[in-house]
Amino acid sequence: MRRWLIIPIFLLILYVFLAIRAEPVAPHLYYTNLPDRPLNIAHQGGEHLRPSNTMQSFEHGVALGVDVLEMDIHSSADGILVTIHDDTVDRTTNGTGHVNDLTLAQLKSLDAGAYWTDDDGATYPYRGQGVTIATLEEIFSAFPEKSMVIEIKQAEPSIVQPFCDLIGAHSMTDKVLVASFIQPVIDEFRVACPAVATSAARTDTIKFYILQLFRLQNLVSPNYEAFQVPEYFSGIKVLTPHFVKAAKQRGVRVEAWTINDSAEMSRFLTLGVDGIITDRPDLMQEARPTTTD
Repeated sequence: MRRWLIIPIFLLILYVFLAIRAEPVAPHLYYTNLPDRPLNIAHQGGEHLRPSNTMQSFEHGVALGVDVLEMDIHSSADGILVTIHDDTVDRTTNGTGHVNDLTLAQLKSLDAGAYWTDDDGATYPYRGQGVTIATLEEIFSAFPEKSMVIEIKQAEPSIVQPFCDLIGAHSMTDKVLVASFIQPVIDEFRVACPAVATSAARTDTIKFYILQLFRLQNLVSPNYEAFQVPEYFSGIKVLTPHFVKAAKQRGVRVEAWTINDSAEMSRFLTLGVDGIITDRPDLMQEARPTTTD
């Protein structure tokens, strides 16, 4: 009978050993520089209010008083980083083709407001109004004091080093949190730009989710500062009270996306999330409680 005690005793000792060695992530200046309240993160600048990822959407988000601007980046054929969600221009402009195959001049010639409508296509108020694809450098220059979440959408060719260099050149190291669904891309970025905050990629999140299910989150030493996750992923509920609690135990922020309904915003705020990524930052401004910065 005593033989059967060896395995659980060994596992307990192993757990204690690994838990002692594991450390929560240290507070990062990206977050300590932000207000101590649930963050209003304008998804693509607030896509339901202005054309996605454009200067107009970011300007409007800033005017609303959002805490963070969220955007996506690809590179042009001549190596310039631009803010656009898709890997083609087909959906959000009047052009066609892959972003990587078009020069910056070609991208700038497109109408980035052509697609946008808020009345199911009855009107297109930004069509022909001079809305263009923005470069990341233009965004950095326009909003040097604004915090940003920047998602790397492009895996090949890699844009990690030029992106890291641009962050440094504009002194945005403590103003930017970098995200990517693509694990090798975010891993590459963490090596190239270790001083910049990152969010968990898909593999990071899956590992943590499984461990916290078994109440083993104390074994995790996060190399990321935030989880940016939907409530459900592939039918599995991710944003549970325990997931939020477990993440905070490891020093990791939890930011829910993409939440565009006032009642849902209030529900997630009650759950204790640290921020909401939304296409309707105007509603988030109203939904969250008023707090002192």
